[in-house]
Amino acid sequence: MSEAKTKARQCAVQALYQWQMTGNDLSIIEMDFLEEDRLKGAQKSYFKALFYGVPKKLEVIDKALSEFVDRDVEKIDPVERAILRLGVYEFIHYTETPYRVIINEGVNLAKTFGAEGSHKYINGILDKIGKKIRHREIQSKS
Repeated sequence: MSEAKTKARQCAVQALYQWQMTGNDLSIIEMDFLEEDRLKGAQKSYFKALFYGVPKKLEVIDKALSEFVDRDVEKIDPVERAILRLGVYEFIHYTETPYRVIINEGVNLAKTFGAEGSHKYINGILDKIGKKIRHREIQSKS
């Protein structure tokens, strides 16, 4: 797993969190990240793809999430919601990224940015969603 992609995911979660909390225009949030040099070491193209892709596909992502979460998606903790949305987006749009990598990255994001123990929730939800979305990948490895 690439450190630059990991950093891009970290920045994307932070930017998505900011977007969820403020409702600011995505380009303004991106500009803040660029001006503050927060994308240093990140694969900027991957950050942009994730950050702009999640809001663009929000309806599909939240529909997938709603099948596996125990509450309305909007009631999930904002950090966890950003991590879950990012993971679902990657499952759907980055099929070259292995299922396990997406889950591991989500768990690590939760350990870094989430509440204590949130990584367990992220792991459980992403695992269930991943098995549904990536069932062919999982079957081929069995």
